Amino acid sequence: MTALALAASLSLGTPALVMAQGSAPTESAAPKSTVQINKIQVIDVKTLPDAVKTQVDEVVSKTSDEDMKGLRASIDASPAAANALKEKGVSSAQVVAVNIADGVLTMFTKAA
Repeated sequence: MTALALAASLSLGTPALVMAQGSAPTESAAPKSTVQINKIQVIDVKTLPDAVKTQVDEVVSKTSDEDMKGLRASIDASPAAANALKEKGVSSAQVVAVNIADGVLTMFTKAA
């Protein structure tokens, strides 16, 4: 499994900022290329295997409130991401982490 992303600019078709687990947020960390999102998944953390839940909880515990607000604002600014959440009956306020790999954006949610 690739590192869970803590924040992402989800404006599809523009460069995405992804801070992987363990990296410090800096302006120079922004990739120069465009991340193409082909598919969006929404997964409730409680449906994950225990080992993966532990990984998600570990990443979430290291995420600042400011980073989480930025992540959620980016999700809300992306109609595709916001609609994917809406279809599952959840909102960006319930997203605790995201992962972007192989063109797939996976948003991990927890009930409030």
